Amino acid sequence: MFHYDLIVIGAGPGGYTAALRAAKRGWKTAVIERREVGGTCLNRGCIPTKTLLHASEIAAGIRGGRFGIEAQQVRLDMAAMLTRKRQVSAQLSGGIETMLRAEKVELLQGNATVLGPSQVRLTGENEQVLTARHILLATGAVPARPPIPGLDLPEVMTSDDLLENGRLYQSLIVIGGGVIGVEFATFYADLGCQVTVIEGMDRLLPALDRELGQNLGMIFKKRGIAVHTGADVTRLEKTEGGVRVCFHGKGGEESAAGEAVLCAIGRRPNTEGLFAPDVAVAMNGRFIAVNENYETSLPGIYAIGDVSGNIQLAHMAAAQGIDAVERMMGGAGRIDLTAVPSCIYCAPEIACVGMTAEEAKAEGRAVAVGKYVMYANGRTVIQDGGRAFLKIVANAESHAILGAQFMCEHATDMISEMTAAIVNGLTVEQMLRVMRPHPTFEEGVQDALEAVLGKLSGAEH
Repeated sequence: MFHYDLIVIGAGPGGYTAALRAAKRGWKTAVIERREVGGTCLNRGCIPTKTLLHASEIAAGIRGGRFGIEAQQVRLDMAAMLTRKRQVSAQLSGGIETMLRAEKVELLQGNATVLGPSQVRLTGENEQVLTARHILLATGAVPARPPIPGLDLPEVMTSDDLLENGRLYQSLIVIGGGVIGVEFATFYADLGCQVTVIEGMDRLLPALDRELGQNLGMIFKKRGIAVHTGADVTRLEKTEGGVRVCFHGKGGEESAAGEAVLCAIGRRPNTEGLFAPDVAVAMNGRFIAVNENYETSLPGIYAIGDVSGNIQLAHMAAAQGIDAVERMMGGAGRIDLTAVPSCIYCAPEIACVGMTAEEAKAEGRAVAVGKYVMYANGRTVIQDGGRAFLKIVANAESHAILGAQFMCEHATDMISEMTAAIVNGLTVEQMLRVMRPHPTFEEGVQDALEAVLGKLSGAEH
């Protein structure tokens, strides 16, 4: 009766992960993708930006001369960096295609339009109408461009544009001090570009723990990055050498000029052309509304990832993809989606999971916070890790770990330990039973836990 058991629209982390799980469970599955397999993450997001950041980190380390190594006439080859970026993306994308073929998932190239429950029109080289018992929408998000005068100037780019144009700018203005903005600011500053960051909120990374954004702002300024917070951009003007960005800041009307501008104000769900004109689906603001099983208002049609939720992270989409398939099959997901780690690849790295102390207190919880500044951590001193610290938030009554905020080298590799603690309800005392090797950054976790325990002991006395 149906061509497939499941049609997945979008081959990003959520889509391809869901397709592989469905195929492994015996469902006849197809994935429709209009661009490269791997979606934004592999081709225009996580992977390419981290590839470039790795290159810029090496360049900054060589040019810094901090470790007794001095290199003369270091040459930056932006074209070679971009070639490497494309090679990494292509290798990973090809690996996903291999996995899809191995599980007999049919990969269909083209645009998909939902005609209604069980029906999808595929347009492209082979236009046809396909049917499936279940349809999963995993179309992700695209860069947003708010209606600010001058934001359509050719020198103004999104992250997608900047990843492809191959220019090493002398000066760059970044509008938006969120994750995308600070990562690109880090990359270009590492390469010697004069970077200015303009953020509307009172600090960088405003969605995270306050101290993280404030600390990063101080680090940026020390590195020569100009940071303007509490600044509302009013217009952009073309200049002889590039663009002038006008904004209302703490000192009144101000402006900053640069060769180019990165618009990193956010991303919006990618729903354009996803539904036929006569198909109406319930929305939750900009996002497709779903219930606890990821099902939309249209029976048999589900949505995951950036298109349906405001936690726009690749690993969240992948976890939801697995969970959605399990629920379609009548089961329950195995991954706890309440503790979502978040990683930012600035210098030093930032990683968070669970609640901040402020969030826990807002829910009426008594908390104890342990903070360890990494100045005495051997590995941090060896690598000149800068202004680094770890914070752990615990329930003052049960001693269970509620959250963690790390800002140090390799923080993104360390945060999973805290995620596991939160998911499994582990206490500070239980976490302190773990022996951590020396010399490592993870030794700092032990010290942060000891700091929490000290607060808890003091509260009990």
